[in-house]
Amino acid sequence: MKRFFRFILWSSLVLGLFAVSIVAVLWYIWSSNLPYIGSLREYNPPIITEVFSDDGEVIGRFWEEKRIVIPLEEVPDHLINAFIAAEDARFFKHEGVDILSIARALIKNLMAGKIEQGGSTITQQVTRSLLLKNPRKTYRRKAREALLSLQMKKNFSKERILFLYLNQIYLGHGAYGIEAAARTYFNKRAKELNLAESALIAGLPQAPSRYSPIINFGLAKARQKYVLERM
Repeated sequence: MKRFFRFILWSSLVLGLFAVSIVAVLWYIWSSNLPYIGSLREYNPPIITEVFSDDGEVIGRFWEEKRIVIPLEEVPDHLINAFIAAEDARFFKHEGVDILSIARALIKNLMAGKIEQGGSTITQQVTRSLLLKNPRKTYRRKAREALLSLQMKKNFSKERILFLYLNQIYLGHGAYGIEAAARTYFNKRAKELNLAESALIAGLPQAPSRYSPIINFGLAKARQKYVLERM
């Protein structure tokens, strides 16, 4: 019995060391040649170009991505809180990667037998959109996304990350960022949105087409209710 238990112990140690080595090698390979995070200090995304007449009236608009960049100071608190409640409730507490959310999503996905929920934080979404620009769901991308998100948290304030996120996020019907979304859905500026309107827009990032109030008003209202409850 002693020899048997000794064999089990040594086998477990060898397998454990082998697994750790594999993970270490993969982590090293996946983390090599990461994008330069300093590029986020200068944020110059595609925006709407407006053409004015001699008397100051807008007579034309052109865009590659329908976006109007606005400073965080112009975003009402209830709109910020709505996005945080919907997308990353622990945004101000974690270091760019939320281990609790990842674990919760993993358990839910295992119980469902399919991927129903992700564990990406707002920081990870910014990383994916501006640095990796890769929508494919692979372990390599997730590892690089996590590393870059940890770096981002060390180099940028939460306010800067929110500024990037709220101006970069795609919100359906060609609208990128909250200002373009506010004008698309409500013909208002973002700073004029009330709580209900803010909650509806904050519910869009997960699936902009599915939760569009223009296409699926019932689903949009259900998602809006979810956001309000989370708030």
